[in-house]
Amino acid sequence: MRHIIYLSFLVLSVVASCNIEKKEMRETGPLKVSENGRYLLKENGDPFFWLGDTGWLLFGKLNREEADKYLEDRSKKGFNVIQVMVLHGVGVMNFYGDSALINHDVSKPNVTKGNAIADSTQYDYWDHVDYIVDKAAEKGLYMALVPIWGSDVKGGNVSVEQAATYTKFLTERYKNRPNVIWMNGGDIKGSDSLAVWQTIGNGLRKGDPNHLITFHPRGRTSSTEWFHNEKWLDFNMFQSGHRRYDQDTTAKEKNHYGEDNWKHVQYDYALKPAKPTIDGEPSYEGIPQGLHDTTEVRWTDSDVRRYGYWSVFAGAFGYTYGQNSVMQMHTAKDVGSAYGSHQLWDDAINEPGAGQMVHLKTLMLSKPFLERVPDQSILAENGDKYNYQVATRGAEYAFIYTYNGRNIKVHMGKIAGDKVKASWFNPRDGKTTAIAEFPNTGTHEFDPPADIKNGNDWVLVLEKA
Repeated sequence: MRHIIYLSFLVLSVVASCNIEKKEMRETGPLKVSENGRYLLKENGDPFFWLGDTGWLLFGKLNREEADKYLEDRSKKGFNVIQVMVLHGVGVMNFYGDSALINHDVSKPNVTKGNAIADSTQYDYWDHVDYIVDKAAEKGLYMALVPIWGSDVKGGNVSVEQAATYTKFLTERYKNRPNVIWMNGGDIKGSDSLAVWQTIGNGLRKGDPNHLITFHPRGRTSSTEWFHNEKWLDFNMFQSGHRRYDQDTTAKEKNHYGEDNWKHVQYDYALKPAKPTIDGEPSYEGIPQGLHDTTEVRWTDSDVRRYGYWSVFAGAFGYTYGQNSVMQMHTAKDVGSAYGSHQLWDDAINEPGAGQMVHLKTLMLSKPFLERVPDQSILAENGDKYNYQVATRGAEYAFIYTYNGRNIKVHMGKIAGDKVKASWFNPRDGKTTAIAEFPNTGTHEFDPPADIKNGNDWVLVLEKA
């Protein structure tokens, strides 16, 4: 009987522990920038590793049941941020036919009496947004909200006065939500309609001092080009873009680096004052290389892994993943699609890259994250382009990433300890395989598993023994 009682207690304890863990995993709340200006923190001081997904057209394309399915899937796959447009354009309507604005005027949100109740005819566009934002909070997801996409602003459809009124509406409505992050801009250079972006940024900060703000820029540019010193900008964001090395016509311009997204991080990392930085839009899985020619080869899961590990190991505080059909929420009702999307969104959510992103987050949070620094001096040799290797370390550990399985030649002695234990971390499945222990002196060369080829990527993990 005593054994039965003990077993019952053990089972209940395990269940209770799982429920607590699930609750903690799904909590959202205030985020802040770390004192050293490199990372984001939760309210209790724990590190917040941003693992984002681009669900740009979520508010306009999906009904409530579909939105629930999408958010639940992303939560289960380890994502904790959804990047989404509040307004794709001034004429946007949602799944139920509700217009967001009166007469395409952002200063006149089309708000009706009542709230988000079951009958879709009784609520409006903004109640639908409320529903999804609140549902995301239940699932532990932050919503990085783009007030209005850049193309309509650049097209002259939003004046400074309209922007000020609209921003006030947004902050009054969402300033008390626990899971909001503001993302000014929207695939646009800050120099395009600069006065509008400054008005929105300053308005967000004034009306909502408790939520973080960034700026989503045009491809192959960074918010640092226009807003690094602005008080409203809490962290920087760059868009490394969707072009191959040979497709990048801007490579010779200042701060344009082709596929080398780690160079954006290095540039941002050197600026004063220090602000966190992140690749908010790298190449999407399933999108044509170069975007517009749908006969081109498409970016794969190995490419999105490469962008993730390159940027994070270089010093970024997180990473945003994207998938071609998911970002546009491509449905069977659509007439055509953008960028040659040939999948429906609810199939595309299961593309391999989406399931592999959590391994990056898990790896980074498995060691003391806030002491972490990029450190290329660990590498005794390196290459360029796809041969490039990137290293990051704490006091007692180091991670080194190779995209194609080339040997990694290491200067030992960069972390503490007389000996280090080495292992291979597999970015495709998150599994770790022990190698051996080595003296923490001199130079040692490590040979990753399998043959050298693009996509045979590995992380060499070194730890104080």
